[in-house]
Amino acid sequence: FAAPLCSCGRHASRGARAGGRGAMAGRLTADLILSSAQGLNCIGEYELDLRGNKLNAVENLAVTQDQFRCIDLSSNDILKLEGFPPLKKLHTLLLNNNRVARIGSNLGVTLPNLETLVLTNNRLCNLGDLDPLVSCSRLERLSLVDNPVQKKPNYRLYVVHKLQKLKMLDFQKVKQKEREEAERMFGGEGGAAAAEAARAKTFTPGEPAAEEEEMAEPEPTGPTPEQLTKLKVAIANAATFEEVQRLEKALTTGVMPAELTEAMQE
Repeated sequence: FAAPLCSCGRHASRGARAGGRGAMAGRLTADLILSSAQGLNCIGEYELDLRGNKLNAVENLAVTQDQFRCIDLSSNDILKLEGFPPLKKLHTLLLNNNRVARIGSNLGVTLPNLETLVLTNNRLCNLGDLDPLVSCSRLERLSLVDNPVQKKPNYRLYVVHKLQKLKMLDFQKVKQKEREEAERMFGGEGGAAAAEAARAKTFTPGEPAAEEEEMAEPEPTGPTPEQLTKLKVAIANAATFEEVQRLEKALTTGVMPAELTEAMQE
């Protein structure tokens, strides 16, 4: 892997630089994994960098042969936190800026030594959606910043009660006072009923449900041969990397950018 090193000593991700061209229609293929950058990250963990590849699911990670302490899957389109093979060496999992709305029930079985999980800016909506994390018995650091679940009543106390080993939640230290308050609220007599009430799925005005968000993508409208030609020309003439990414997504999904659709109607 001869990719250049970034400032923290980690190889810059080929997939991220290429806008995910190594991925096959959003698939995490063995070829993509084996060609992705690897190296020591800023805290000295051996890391596999799979950022920014437009991946919609976790799969094929068995080809890593459990070599990595950290896997970075941030800035993709992953919907469910599942699909991991047994990875005993994995301690850190980064999934910020995805679309995660569900967590697999066996996450702690496949990742028994997971200590740090970053789920910043995802789509977890209800406290009950977090219950599968109980299986991660070694989890010490968790970020759910910018998830709808953060706005639920007693969110922090619920998470602290469920995850007994947790030391940091949303980049804030878990205090002993919080542990005691969480135990009073959700432990002992009446605790189970309080937890059940907290888990109850409630609708918050202005917040779409996870299922609605997953279905909110525009329906494909092509591309037709004429639109395909327009897209290829637009990609060739794109001035920025972000514009190339946006146009390539349109090429993959068939959802035409509004400006191209309007230009063809004129």
